[in-house]
Amino acid sequence: MGTDTERIKKPAPTLYAIIAIKLLKGLLFVSLAVTAYTLSDNDLPADYKNLLHHLRLNPERKFWADLARQIGQLTEAKILWAAAGTLVYSLFSLVEGIGLMFRVSWAGWLAIGESAFFIPIEVYELLHSVPREPGRSGHPITLLVILGINIVIVWYLLKNRQRLFRHHHQ
Repeated sequence: MGTDTERIKKPAPTLYAIIAIKLLKGLLFVSLAVTAYTLSDNDLPADYKNLLHHLRLNPERKFWADLARQIGQLTEAKILWAAAGTLVYSLFSLVEGIGLMFRVSWAGWLAIGESAFFIPIEVYELLHSVPREPGRSGHPITLLVILGINIVIVWYLLKNRQRLFRHHHQ
């Protein structure tokens, strides 16, 4: 029993970073869900117009006008559904983070599965976000960073699962 306990308690800085990422992501999405819920019965077009005025942005510019049109199409029901979906997704990250803190193997598999699920989607988005128009700028750095993080999470947890997680033997 002593060797198993000692093996589990070894420091794992990469695991700690993954735990922090999962917990921060979960908390971010909880806050987004709560914000969406609290805004669901507001007059979003008026709030958006006030925000643009407060930020001193020109609402006549095409980007802001297109965004205003899309905000105008949001209904309270759509926002509530989005808030509920965001909350459920946030719970996955929080459960993963807490499970990884306790080093239970199912949490490792859940984190591997969730991170691996998004890799092909991120690759697809990355390949289709390359500017095709001359003069169009912008590199998908954020998407590339998220893709890299997910690849590292999957690789690290798969490679180190025997060392990191408790296994129940019968």
